[in-house]
Amino acid sequence: MQRILITGNMGYVGPGVVRHLRQQFPQAELIGYDMGYFAHCLTGARRLPESRLDRQIFGDIRQLPAGLLEGVDAVVNLAAISNDPMGQTYEQVTLDVNYRAGLELARQAKAAGVSSFIFASSCSMYGAGGEGAKTETSELNPLTAYARSKVMTEQDLRPLADDNFLITCLRFATACGWSDRLRLDLVVNDFVAGAVAAGEISILSDGTPWRPLIHVQDMARAIEWAIGRPAEVGGTFLAVNTGSEQWNYQVRELAYAVADSLPGTRVSLNAAAPPDKRSYRVDFSLYRELAPTHQPRRTLADTIDELRDGLLGMNFRDAAFRSSELMRLRVLTGLRETHELSDDLSWARAVAARPVLAPAPVIA
Repeated sequence: MQRILITGNMGYVGPGVVRHLRQQFPQAELIGYDMGYFAHCLTGARRLPESRLDRQIFGDIRQLPAGLLEGVDAVVNLAAISNDPMGQTYEQVTLDVNYRAGLELARQAKAAGVSSFIFASSCSMYGAGGEGAKTETSELNPLTAYARSKVMTEQDLRPLADDNFLITCLRFATACGWSDRLRLDLVVNDFVAGAVAAGEISILSDGTPWRPLIHVQDMARAIEWAIGRPAEVGGTFLAVNTGSEQWNYQVRELAYAVADSLPGTRVSLNAAAPPDKRSYRVDFSLYRELAPTHQPRRTLADTIDELRDGLLGMNFRDAAFRSSELMRLRVLTGLRETHELSDDLSWARAVAARPVLAPAPVIA
């Protein structure tokens, strides 16, 4: 690979992907393309993650600039309105960014001669999954705008694939683990933050829903595999559950695992809460068969310890973190409140200046 474009690289997953691809493809030209919503949300980073790129371009995936895909060999599309609360608040934007713009990116990539297109899909498309572990041929039951956007994109990407344009849809399990731009609106990350800041984990359900998980570092390794995947491995179009059976957990199991790592942590369940329909176990045997050398390496225990140590290293003590900028929806809300972003989450062309410092007193 001579030139790799990574869209949405300045979010939670992107820094680890950039680091890993730089290690695996040291001679490649790595290009980032991102809106920059969360560029300022750095957490314990020793260096700006984008310094590992050859180029960082700021822009909206809904408005691709001319020449962006020139000479590009592989596209990794991470760009998305990336969780259920944001999708609920910005449903139309979610479909525009995740589906319509992502599909147009693929069309333009194919026209430009890109050979490999990797789409960050999601196991959330299985929705209310019942008891059996879901395979790639299981019925899809997306319950949110975010999940629906993934289903629609996969369906419309399939006809674009051919011998010269390989498409890999990585149906990732729920992400977790440390990042240079940490998010706490993810189940394991949230539980560790609650334990560190307040010594308490509050589960908003009865704790029985199932979640498959994957560490962000293992997501990066899967993306590396997909970039180099030949058509003989999986075909010209591949949608594959990406994770490991060992990482299928019930929510309450996750909470008690965190409590074991931080002794004294209290765990509270809400048995009276309405059932959380987003419950599914996933079968990852196809990924294990196709990518035997890129299987997940991280464990739940070391992921919890990593998050604990990282937060303690930041002197994290914010018990009200769910109202902080470590929650992605809160970042967008704050940018809207200051009129930095418009209703469709485009950057405002002009923002009224706000004083940074109080004016100096007048001395008579």
